[in-house]
Amino acid sequence: MEATVSSKFQITIPAKLRKKFHLKPGMKLFFDEQASELRAKPKYEFDVKSMRCALGSAKNFELGKTSTQILRELRGYDRKSL
Repeated sequence: MEATVSSKFQITIPAKLRKKFHLKPGMKLFFDEQASELRAKPKYEFDVKSMRCALGSAKNFELGKTSTQILRELRGYDRKSL
């Protein structure tokens, strides 16, 4: 597959690749500068606020705790004691 670089250094990603990698308008691509050839990967953003909202009561827990640690506290037990 190929794409042409425009005078503004833009390219159009072929539809087959957009579908294969589930690319959507506004998504960002990550370019690997260390590779010996041009490589791009979808860059998925991690939104801490959205994640905490999805976990409901986890919004009130401090940053840096894993989901497992949060669940242990919510359930009132430590997995080591099982």
